[in-house]
Amino acid sequence: MTDTGSVRKLVIVGGGTAGWIAAAAFARLLGQRLEIELVESEAIGTVGVGEATIPQIIRLNAILGLDENEFLKATSGTFKLGIEFVDWGSKGSRYLHTFGDTGMNLGNVAFHHYWRRSTFAEPAPDPKGLWHYSLHQLAADQARFGKLDRVGNTAMTGLAYAYHFDASRYALFLRTYAESRGVTRTEGIVESVQRDGESGDITAITLKGGKRVAGDFFIDCTGFRSLLLGGELGVAYEDWSQWLPCDRALAVPSERLPTIVPYTRATAKDAGWQWRIPLQHRTGNGHVYSSGFVSDEDAADTLLAGLDTKPLGDPRPIRFTTGRRAAFWAQNCAAIGLSSGFLEPLESTSIHLIQSHVSRLIQLFPRSADAGAMREEYNRRCAAEFAQIRDFLILHYHRTDREDTEFWRYCKHMAVPDSLTHKLELFAASGRVGRDVDDLFRDASWVQVMLGQGVMPADYDPMADQPGDAQLTEFLANLRTIIERGVASLPTHEEYLARHCPAAMPVAAA
Repeated sequence: MTDTGSVRKLVIVGGGTAGWIAAAAFARLLGQRLEIELVESEAIGTVGVGEATIPQIIRLNAILGLDENEFLKATSGTFKLGIEFVDWGSKGSRYLHTFGDTGMNLGNVAFHHYWRRSTFAEPAPDPKGLWHYSLHQLAADQARFGKLDRVGNTAMTGLAYAYHFDASRYALFLRTYAESRGVTRTEGIVESVQRDGESGDITAITLKGGKRVAGDFFIDCTGFRSLLLGGELGVAYEDWSQWLPCDRALAVPSERLPTIVPYTRATAKDAGWQWRIPLQHRTGNGHVYSSGFVSDEDAADTLLAGLDTKPLGDPRPIRFTTGRRAAFWAQNCAAIGLSSGFLEPLESTSIHLIQSHVSRLIQLFPRSADAGAMREEYNRRCAAEFAQIRDFLILHYHRTDREDTEFWRYCKHMAVPDSLTHKLELFAASGRVGRDVDDLFRDASWVQVMLGQGVMPADYDPMADQPGDAQLTEFLANLRTIIERGVASLPTHEEYLARHCPAAMPVAAA
């Protein structure tokens, strides 16, 4: 890639979910002007535990033109209405962070202000009362799912959803898609990297055996190794473990659940938390924990003791440091996925970050080597997104009443970023959300997690005083009736899967 040369050849180094999402999206949107080659090795494993997603993935699949039912059949996928958090704010507590709104807004006032007004005379309102008006909560409680854009003839929005799926199968599904659209896959392990002596740009990689793969732009999808961006280009790593101290995970599949529920579960443990993700053919499980507060052996015992079904293998260890690269794009190389940074999967953002970075890179992709302005904008926007998600994750750990273990005492009393402190103080005082305009998480998400973690606003928006007391009581009662009728009209989750997207075939866990 020279100062006057155009970008014609894109080389993606590494496969897995990150590599094949990048390959599929570039082939779909820029394949008419780019030659695309992906280099990966069957000998190098992938982390591949990210099986839960958020609704933004629907947009990616739509851009690619994927048929939802065929995609879910191929990946043994299920639907997801949110994440149930158990024992986080306090022992015995639970709440569902849903993808939808609770209740229904009136005018410019969010519903939770009307709900808070209705509880204002109570000395200690139960935060779970907000979920009494959640369509998603009731559907999750009854293990129901269906396509519902609106509830009846009302203005209430229907079910917002995402997916659970087998990540390894998703990568294979996208590989088939990308290769059918001209992407070349090359098998091999990178042995060395060549750079231009004048510009410092990467010009080629050489594989074991001597094969040379040249390119004009490179995408690093080599996982935690960050072979190109971190290794060759020397971009430093920013460590965020002072705020997010978990640094290890154990993953193990187990038999499918007796009832496939439409939500992920995250259960807080003594030194971390355990996930449960229901697929059609099995259940994904894992324990994310801090090695400074629990041994690997005890963490494995905790994981296996917390399984709801019989394990299908031995726990697989994963080590990580939460944080990000100081830059996401340097020279003529951008890192996508784990090579760019890692935010633990508490809110299922791993695949979203791959998707959003690929989308952003396509939007800013250079025609030539003169890419300074695009590179700066890409790095600015990626850094902001990482910081916003970081703060949302920290909220779950920091805002807790738990002090029963050393880990939770540390999390409760640790200093947190000023940006999160401001949001906590604003919500506690007024019920208002100090959300950034481009924050991934909507106001409804911040409200649900704040309340779920025990932050009860001392006040509410004064505009919520407009309805009279009788009007407010009637409004709330009508909402509950509408929600109950809407959920009653839905099939069970398993009925919907069997009717529209049954898994292509039962297989053993990968």
